[in-house]
Amino acid sequence: MSETIRSISKYFMISSKELRQKYIDFFASRGHTIIPSASVLPENDPSTLFITAGMQPLVPFLCGEKHPGGVRLVNAQKCVRTGDIDEVGDKTHHTFFEMLGHWSLGEYFKKEAIQMTYEFLTKELGLEKEKLAFTVFGGNKDAEKDEESYELWQKIGIDEKRIKYVEDNWWEPSGTGGPCGPDTEPHYWMDESKVPDEFDPEDSRWVEIGNDVLMSYEKVGKGKYVEAKQKNIDNGTGLERLLAVMNGLDDNYKTDLFLPIIKKIEKLSGKEYEESEEVKRSMRIISDHVRAATFIMADKALIEPSNVDAGYVVRKLVRRAIRHGRMIGIKDNFTAQVSQVAIEMMSEIYEELEENKERVLSLFEVEEEKFTKTLQQGLKIFNKEVKKIKGKKFNSKLVFDLFQTYGFPWELTEELAKEQGFKVDKQGFEDEFKKHQDLSRSATAGKFKGGLGGESGDTIKYHTATHLLLAALREVLGDCVEQRGSNITGERLRFDFSHGEKLSDEEKKKVEDIVNTKIKKGLDIKQDEMSVEEAKKQGAVGIFGDKYGEKVKVYSMGDYSKEICGGPHVKNTAELGTFKILKEESSSAGVRRIKAILE
Repeated sequence: MSETIRSISKYFMISSKELRQKYIDFFASRGHTIIPSASVLPENDPSTLFITAGMQPLVPFLCGEKHPGGVRLVNAQKCVRTGDIDEVGDKTHHTFFEMLGHWSLGEYFKKEAIQMTYEFLTKELGLEKEKLAFTVFGGNKDAEKDEESYELWQKIGIDEKRIKYVEDNWWEPSGTGGPCGPDTEPHYWMDESKVPDEFDPEDSRWVEIGNDVLMSYEKVGKGKYVEAKQKNIDNGTGLERLLAVMNGLDDNYKTDLFLPIIKKIEKLSGKEYEESEEVKRSMRIISDHVRAATFIMADKALIEPSNVDAGYVVRKLVRRAIRHGRMIGIKDNFTAQVSQVAIEMMSEIYEELEENKERVLSLFEVEEEKFTKTLQQGLKIFNKEVKKIKGKKFNSKLVFDLFQTYGFPWELTEELAKEQGFKVDKQGFEDEFKKHQDLSRSATAGKFKGGLGGESGDTIKYHTATHLLLAALREVLGDCVEQRGSNITGERLRFDFSHGEKLSDEEKKKVEDIVNTKIKKGLDIKQDEMSVEEAKKQGAVGIFGDKYGEKVKVYSMGDYSKEICGGPHVKNTAELGTFKILKEESSSAGVRRIKAILE
């Protein structure tokens, strides 16, 4: 750890490392198994490009599958959200963030969850009871108001003036199905003035510092709910926000999670963070975007800047950071230097940052060099075209040309246009884009659209088929082949794996034939729980090289495939039908991609 980072940490009442550990230790002492953070890229969930919440990797277990860690779990999960990227630049929004979370999978419920939340906030963290207030679900046409939670807060000793019913206190998946229910949220008074006797949820001085989702229902269709067979607790507590509250700060970027990065940007630009609101906004965007891109590119899936999927998001983040660097006077390439600070700060917690440091820094340098060459030329074209515009809308073809020729993500052109008082025809741009690129719409919109929609039978079949595909690839190409990612729908599978060369037609045919042979053999699929060490001894393959908890699930398909995986799977390979490879192509450097279907 550098002297700068070490010296900065002395100025805080509590550091991010201490707070993260306090949360995990508190719930571990109450019977919760500590589980590692999953990859920032979801496994087998086509509804979203990134993990956007701590519960997302636990979907199968919230739906009733048995977790090898038991029924009480706790962790700090790496998350990426790009749906509100335009809000980044204020005091509280982030693209990458850490979600502290604990879960009860059908064991304890409201009483225990509320008691533990209160004890953690007041006894473990020492927050003043007089500054706490709570919201509970106020009811709507689909569900009754949550009187039980209201009464539980009262029994703990919270004055009824500090508990408010709010209709919005309800969480559900945006898809067609999955666990859902009311939630209760603690708030803390973050103003130097006297705490009012009565809690007003609309008063922004009351800051939300966590959320207990009380999953007592199951969504079975749009506007349709039934009582859940397994009632879960899903707590989500944003580390960045809670850290700011604990240190009496109203700006997340002044915590130790960002301040060393801000100090580096100040040194590079010759400007101070507090110099002006414009400078402050640009420094927040740079620190947030470089940190987020660092974590995405350090992931085991080997994501790099590109024009598709997660790679497109990385490119968008890096190029927006570069532009804001130029706006505050940074003339030379700088993103790798900023990334290095983020890596140094966080690699003790997330080892993959140090393990992949050289690759990540190199990708920043290459992307910045590439974009810098065209940035000034593109800005000249933009400024020239602005003078010709009649009305207040930017031509969608021009927006696409700036993207195609000068590498301007449409969001960058939109931002530039807004500064000049113009609107951008987003739909027109997307229509133009579709004509030239096979870009995932979710990558463009960057929004979380699901994640708890439930697993269909076809999706489960495709997930099972990826196990056979990986085993066949390792048989044909060698044991050096590792899974780098997958995207599965009910219609097809997409599978990324480590390999440096294009597969020959003969190799593709061999892989396809092996998979179909194993399907026809009707191999039974067996699931066992064991330690990671035992799984390795038995030759089980791990996904992404992830770190796992003490116990893992291992799925075996006859004596052919053995993988560490969360599931679910079919019972026998004969259920899969006929496997057919549609396409084999490059995904990124050293990573190939197979698209296949089951007929």
